[in-house]
Amino acid sequence: MIAKVNLIRKKRSFSEEFKKDLVRLFEQGKYSVLQLGKLYGVPNSIIYLWIYRYSQFNESGYRVIEMKQSSTSKVKALEQRIAELEKLVGQKQIKIDFLEEMMAVAKEELQIDIKKKYSTPRSAVSVKGSKA
Repeated sequence: MIAKVNLIRKKRSFSEEFKKDLVRLFEQGKYSVLQLGKLYGVPNSIIYLWIYRYSQFNESGYRVIEMKQSSTSKVKALEQRIAELEKLVGQKQIKIDFLEEMMAVAKEELQIDIKKKYSTPRSAVSVKGSKA
């Protein structure tokens, strides 16, 4: 026996404030329609309808067209920023590794333990010198 399965279509409704917030984000240039659609899970066509309805800048009889080049340039700029940050993180990691190796060498060759141990009590000098 084969079961007949029907898909249940979900109808979502959005508040007026949510719709106006998305239009406001689009008008401010923070996000493109494509980005808003992916971020909030709303179809692009619905977002365009909201733009026509709630936009302060839209005049009747004019169609809103988003330039793909502007959204791709935003994405490229963000990718470049990510690459810069990854490079910075890599440099910091190299510095951390170097300092840890220096501490290990100081401990082995000079018998100096530089690493702070949290379980050790404070020395008498630091207790007297501190102002509580």
